[in-house]
Amino acid sequence: MKNIQSWLDEYAVSHQNPTNKMVHYFCVPLIFFSIVGMFYSIPFSLYETSFFSVNIATLALVFVFLYYLRLSFPLAVGMLLFSLACLVICHQISLAGLNVFWVSAGIFVIAWIFQFWGHKVEGQKPSFLKDLQFLMIGPAWIMSFIYKKLGISY
Repeated sequence: MKNIQSWLDEYAVSHQNPTNKMVHYFCVPLIFFSIVGMFYSIPFSLYETSFFSVNIATLALVFVFLYYLRLSFPLAVGMLLFSLACLVICHQISLAGLNVFWVSAGIFVIAWIFQFWGHKVEGQKPSFLKDLQFLMIGPAWIMSFIYKKLGISY
């Protein structure tokens, strides 16, 4: 099994161009959020209060957290906090009377258009075409840059 640094280093190979990196800094979190939002939109809830719901999104994020936990506890904590923020934003979008699915789907499509444009600028294919796990590594790669800026080891 690869360690987190091996995954991040391999992901970084196709993300060297400054324009592509900037696109990823914005679009990877937006894609993560949009996927959470689309799962959040599935009409199924195990438990619900006025401010919290255990739904498909929360259940999926448990497995996402376990995946990151297997690779790096510090990065898993950061991804957990980001995941919780995504759930809160989805809830706020819903409270505002907007359709979380369509907002998320729109973000998803636009962010992926920019991602593919970034890879065209880079001249490299997206990493996930080599290994689907890179779809999970992208958000951790972004989080690793935040951790480096804050001086947090991962």
